[in-house]
Amino acid sequence: MAKEEADKYSMENGGSDESATVGSQRADEQDSGVASDAQFMTSGFDANGSDSSPLGKAYQQGPIIMRGSMIPKDNSTANLLKSGQEADWLHMDPWRVLRIQSEFVDGFGALAELGPAVSVFGSARSHERTAEYQAATRMGESIAQRGIAVITGGGPGIMEAANRGAALAGGKSVGLGIELPHEQGLNQWVNLGISFRYFFVRKTMFVKYSSGVIICPGGFGTLDEMFELLTLVQTHKVTVMPVVLFGRDYWQGLLDWLTGTAQAKGMISPLDPDLVTVTDDPEEAVRVACSGIDWQHNADA
Repeated sequence: MAKEEADKYSMENGGSDESATVGSQRADEQDSGVASDAQFMTSGFDANGSDSSPLGKAYQQGPIIMRGSMIPKDNSTANLLKSGQEADWLHMDPWRVLRIQSEFVDGFGALAELGPAVSVFGSARSHERTAEYQAATRMGESIAQRGIAVITGGGPGIMEAANRGAALAGGKSVGLGIELPHEQGLNQWVNLGISFRYFFVRKTMFVKYSSGVIICPGGFGTLDEMFELLTLVQTHKVTVMPVVLFGRDYWQGLLDWLTGTAQAKGMISPLDPDLVTVTDDPEEAVRVACSGIDWQHNADA
């Protein structure tokens, strides 16, 4: 193939012996895997790679420019096709970047046409007989009956309850799972599920595709999601995003500390009462969480 390109190069340059020699030389270099002068040509350099640098020729490998002892002995294509290579690269950062990118692509692709949605956060440890589980089931059902998708972390407990209510109501029941040692797989009530390796990719999906959030009693994971969301709201990184804290007794102590100790010492700004609602009523929680969607619908109309 390279020889054919050399012949073409010769004909395009008048068929001279000189042009044929140059074309053949470049073809031989490509076939042998040796870096040719063409790879030394980048913005600001001539065919000889000469410039004002005392380090000599500049070699370009993709977007990377190297000089002197940093110039490799082989090239990217030769390395790609080389057999019997070690697989250590699977665990290195450049490959992780590609995995992270693929997770974003998969998430965006799966959820882009989901439509309006509300996320429900809460503990994975709440059992079916608890009041929180029953309330989350009713909230999932009520959200689905409004034609709005329910998004959870896809796990057991509160997440399972909200997915259960949505699925039994014939709605979209979404689970965004995460690889954890003690939680594997999605609950049985998810009808659209994605599993992620990285928390930050998963959080992006929650925020990007939710127009409201209901936060039920939960542990560190729930608190992490809550404070991440409140930070985005307070810093205006997200637009309309009503946040509901369900379970007044559970959340009141934390709110008292935030508005008392933290706010009193000037560590935080006052929470916007129009964006954070505390309630014990499942129907009120759903109404408030869906208010952003209703507002958007009225604005579009």
